[in-house]
Amino acid sequence: MKKGYLVLADGQVFQGFRFGGEADALGELVFTTGMCGYVETLTDPSYAGQIVLQTYPLIGNYGIIPEDFEGDCHVKGYVVRERCGRPSNFRCQGDLEGFLRERNIPGLYGVDTRQLTRIIRESGVMNAIICDEVPADLSALRSYAVTGVVNAVTRKAPCVYGAQGETRFRVSLLDYGAKNNIIQELRKRGCAVTVFPADAPAETILGSKADGVMLSNGPGDPAENVFQIEQIKKLLGKVPLFGICLGHQLTALAAGGSTYKLKYGHRGVNQPVRDLSGPRTYITSQNHGYAVDGDSVKIGRVSFANANDGTCEGMDYPGLRAFTVQFHPEARGGPRDTAFLFDRFITLMEGGEL
Repeated sequence: MKKGYLVLADGQVFQGFRFGGEADALGELVFTTGMCGYVETLTDPSYAGQIVLQTYPLIGNYGIIPEDFEGDCHVKGYVVRERCGRPSNFRCQGDLEGFLRERNIPGLYGVDTRQLTRIIRESGVMNAIICDEVPADLSALRSYAVTGVVNAVTRKAPCVYGAQGETRFRVSLLDYGAKNNIIQELRKRGCAVTVFPADAPAETILGSKADGVMLSNGPGDPAENVFQIEQIKKLLGKVPLFGICLGHQLTALAAGGSTYKLKYGHRGVNQPVRDLSGPRTYITSQNHGYAVDGDSVKIGRVSFANANDGTCEGMDYPGLRAFTVQFHPEARGGPRDTAFLFDRFITLMEGGEL
């Protein structure tokens, strides 16, 4: 049991015990509230540049299951109250300690995660460092910013995934940090999916003659992705389009809207979202630190709103055959209430209306 420290940008220090990688880690400290799904959390590219704090106290009890990976692991560090060293599950193929050690990602356990969560909720997300010794100078910690992460996590070359069964449609997926289950949800609905890197120009996407375009989730500040926003402007109205998470934010920016940073974001599997076209409220999985200002998007209409804080959770663009959502309808390790949105995308590709 080797002591370690979590040092916050405001100078507060939390002592715990090191596990996983031996390196120090500097990142933006965020919390996620899921009681399960830590495998999907660790492999979600949307956490790039961040130290992830789990509010649920026991993590690692069912081990590591590669079949459930959503992508590569891009978290900077991992903080838990209690880590399980002896996992038990018939699908288990490794433990949390080994997973982090293989990737040199430092973890810290034995810290008061409830108090840390309170601090983030009151003060907002802040930078932190996992280290062996408390640094005397916190200037580097305070100046850290999550930048360039979309280019860091995207695929470097196009790749093709065949449909499950008969091919009904061809979909081009722009990978800003795409989760694997987006691809699977499309494939099982008869879509052959070509995944393009985030820097693919609109001309290449349109030249693929796809029946529809998916814009994926991803990390970081959406406004930083100037090139991607310009490409979406060229795609809007040309082909049916469905955006998720970062794809939702980038589409709003391409449509002339604006985004802003939330105080501590929405990260977990229990976010209630109201459907503004009817009486339904859905429980959703979410992972984002920025939100769309719905009122700023003049050519679209807000379709979903967060039942807790009223933030924009979805936009429809009827004249452009496009719609986007902030939450994750493809969620694994979370509720599947909104998987029907993939069927809505299919309907658009069939020639239907929003």
